[in-house]
Amino acid sequence: MSALTVSQDPDQIWDDLVRFWEEMDWPEGSKVEIIEGIITVSPVPAPRHNVIAERIQRRLYSVIPSDWEIFQTLAIAVPSRLGMLIPDLLVAPVQECVEAESHIPAALAELVVEVTSKSNAQHDRVSKPAAYATAGIPLYLLIDRWAPGGPTATLFGEPKGDVYRVLSAVKFGDPIKLPDPFDLTIDTGEFPVD
Repeated sequence: MSALTVSQDPDQIWDDLVRFWEEMDWPEGSKVEIIEGIITVSPVPAPRHNVIAERIQRRLYSVIPSDWEIFQTLAIAVPSRLGMLIPDLLVAPVQECVEAESHIPAALAELVVEVTSKSNAQHDRVSKPAAYATAGIPLYLLIDRWAPGGPTATLFGEPKGDVYRVLSAVKFGDPIKLPDPFDLTIDTGEFPVD
């Protein structure tokens, strides 16, 4: 690995961050992201987190076109926000993704899903939606197991700048509907609660 240099040029800073992210030997099983220019290493999620992601993924497979795929470990790049993010679920066209070396441009995503963990809930609530909106990702589904008033599911859409509009917000136990092109209702009552 070559030395990481310090630069004031934003493009060079981004290139250096990505190179470091790609070349470093990170702890096995960890999730390594660049969030607002800071490299963040998260532990493997808890089983309940994975169960929620799997239940959503299973439902999504029943409605996505055959030329789309659902990814759990594919990074998406948002250089303007100094972000290399790995959503819990990412729905995007297959062809664009299979040709990628380590990541794809975030703008290729049709939907991203994040399931909060206690240690990263703030990133999923604030930093990541700003990056996803900036990239123009049409839909962001946040499953917030650690919301202050109890577990919630919030669907964001209509990105403008770095802000989404809340399309729907429900407490666990209530259904949440994803609009076209998904046209899917997800029963949050199926999600395990801590």
